[in-house]
Amino acid sequence: MDFIIEGPLRNQSSVCASILRELPDWFGIEQAIQDYQREIEALPTFLARSGGNVTGFLSLKQHNPFSAEIYVMGVRPEAQRGGIGQALVEAAESHARDLGVEYMQVKTLGPSRPDKGYAGTLAFYAAMGFRPLEEFPQIWGEHNPCLILVKSLSF
Repeated sequence: MDFIIEGPLRNQSSVCASILRELPDWFGIEQAIQDYQREIEALPTFLARSGGNVTGFLSLKQHNPFSAEIYVMGVRPEAQRGGIGQALVEAAESHARDLGVEYMQVKTLGPSRPDKGYAGTLAFYAAMGFRPLEEFPQIWGEHNPCLILVKSLSF
C-alpha cells in the first residue's frame, strides 16, 4: 500500500476518533474515545494518507523537555501490517528528536491480563525498540493494567 505521512498537525480529533471507533478490540470504551478525541485536538498529530484517505494516525504528547509519549495511535483494520504504524512512529520520533526529547514512552495493556490483540501490540512496540519499564494496575484500574514501555531517542 502506498501512503504518505503528514504532520505534525493540530485539530485532527474528528478523523482520529473515527479510526478509533473502527478498532473496538483496542478502543472499545466510548468514554475513552471521547477523552482521546478531546486531548488529540491540541496535540501534534501525524496522519498516514493513502489515495487521499486517512488510514492511520499518531498523536504525540510531550510531558517535559526530556520525554514524550505516543499518546494514542490507530491504523484502520484494512491498512494494518503495511508499514503505516512503523512510519508513524518513526515520524513522531524524528519530530521528538528535533525538539530535544531524549525518551519516548507508550502505554498499553499489561501482560498480567493476557490478550491476543495486545500481544501483537507489544510485539510491534518491541520491534520498534521499546522496552517494558513497569506495569501499573492503578493507572487504568486493576482490570486494565497499564504497561509503560520506553525507548531512548539519544542514539
